[in-house]
Amino acid sequence: MKVSVIGLGYIGLPTAVILASRRVEVIGVDINQIAVDTINQGKIHFLESDLDILVQDVVKTKHLRATKQPEKADVFIVAVPTPLKGDHEPDISYIESVAKTIAPLLEKGNLVILESTSPVGTTEKMMNWLQERRPDLVFPEFGGDGATADISIAHCPERVLPGNVVRELVENDRIIGGVTIKCAEKARDLYKTFVQAECLITNCRTAELSKLIENSYRDVNIAFANELSL
Repeated sequence: MKVSVIGLGYIGLPTAVILASRRVEVIGVDINQIAVDTINQGKIHFLESDLDILVQDVVKTKHLRATKQPEKADVFIVAVPTPLKGDHEPDISYIESVAKTIAPLLEKGNLVILESTSPVGTTEKMMNWLQERRPDLVFPEFGGDGATADISIAHCPERVLPGNVVRELVENDRIIGGVTIKCAEKARDLYKTFVQAECLITNCRTAELSKLIENSYRDVNIAFANELSL
């Protein structure tokens, strides 16, 4: 199995490294040449506990390689930023850019997973962008059985705390949301290669909403504590 992780930031790189540590062939993709060069030297371009040791190991064994250009793979994991713009509007242009870039590389049987925190419906938008550029492939329909689909699409939001990412990627429960249940099950099989906790199967819209709720819950608690401090 060959996995392409697109976006080698605080989530993408640890995910790529954990997969590579399970002796999966991983291609890390990032537009930042400095990040690519640093990783290929077996080093990291940001601080994260224990990550540097793992990167050094998987680069040395050639299970992880970084590049600026996406390559064909069995699985594509999208972990790019989704910042806010304007009047607190989510910017999903990075996801659209990735979809346009990997569309020509897709082959029957591929799995595409979106990990970026996104508004409800973004996973399906990503799928539509792929579908527009690959009319020769059959994509799943939300709520369908996915039996005839050539490509599987899923959303699996990250749920980790910076500073403990390596441990929490393995120990935290994961929510696996597919466009169809079949898509979710295929994504679960991938995550179970390194996740020791429970992988909860649902649809992509529920998975997207669950991450937004989790972030909002944390934000409200911090804001409440700040109000009390005043």
